[in-house]
Amino acid sequence: MKTKIGSYEAKTRLPELLRQVKAGKSFTITNRGQPVADLVPSKAKSREDRVAAVERLKAFMLTNRVYGVNIKELIEEGRD
Repeated sequence: MKTKIGSYEAKTRLPELLRQVKAGKSFTITNRGQPVADLVPSKAKSREDRVAAVERLKAFMLTNRVYGVNIKELIEEGRD
């Protein structure tokens, strides 16, 4: 849910708002009570997070190998 914040307050508290946006919070900036802009986390950051998660998963898989499992059998079992 986005928190509404007036444009003047947004201007004076921008560094604090940016820290909160970095943490995942979103804001709707208003001018005289009317919504004019949304301050939301960057999609580029979200992509970076996904790429980092995939890299961590790959590293985990390389250090924690599973032996004696037939992947094709597991796939077929999941289709039943």
